[in-house]
Amino acid sequence: MAVTIYGVVAVSFMMVMYALETRSRHFIAAFALGCALSSSYGFLAGTWPFGVVEGVWTFIALRRYVSTGKLATSSTVTARSKA
Repeated sequence: MAVTIYGVVAVSFMMVMYALETRSRHFIAAFALGCALSSSYGFLAGTWPFGVVEGVWTFIALRRYVSTGKLATSSTVTARSKA
C-alpha cells in the first residue's frame, strides 16, 4: 500500500512539473526530480521497464535544464555586447 501511495505522489508531482516547465527552468529541474522519483517507484513496484524509461527521462530533463541555463547565459552576454 505504501509503495502505491508513493507512486501516486511521485507520478502526480512529475506531471504537474511537466505542465509548469514552460514558466521557469526551475520547473524543468523539478520535472527531472519527478522523473527520478517515478523511476524509483517503477523499480520498487517491480515494473523495471517503467523504471528504466523514467530514468532515461530524468537524464533528458537534466540535459534540457543545463542547456536552458546555457541559452540564458549566452543571450545575456549577446545582449550586453550589443549595448
